[in-house]
Amino acid sequence: MFRPEKIDHLGIAVHSIEATLPIYTNGIGLPVIHEEIIEDQKVRAVFLEVGESCVELLEPTSPDSPIAKFLETKGQGIHHVAYAVENIEAALAHAKEQGYRLIDEKPRKGGHGKMIAFLHPKDTHGVLTEFCMRIED
Repeated sequence: MFRPEKIDHLGIAVHSIEATLPIYTNGIGLPVIHEEIIEDQKVRAVFLEVGESCVELLEPTSPDSPIAKFLETKGQGIHHVAYAVENIEAALAHAKEQGYRLIDEKPRKGGHGKMIAFLHPKDTHGVLTEFCMRIED
């Protein structure tokens, strides 16, 4: 039976990482462990470690990025929940077999050395759900 390994990270959409980062580093005490620009998603991502999971701050780098559109309609806040899986293709096949609509039929490169794929939030009670699998250490 398919089962995710853990919650890998919570993605949080923000207008400005610089303005938001002190909340998570100074206020909550989470260390920054990774930062990158993900060109094809038009987003700047900063990962903060909390136990075995992360918080991922997402800032749009372009007005036409999916995160910019999310911020326009929903404002700042939780964007997605990401589950770590051992085999992302098997996770997608299982989800499709269960009748979930896939935003990504095939995995694609995401941030922090992972392959990612999303399920449609209309099938998960409004929660954008991501499967991710580490490909780099």
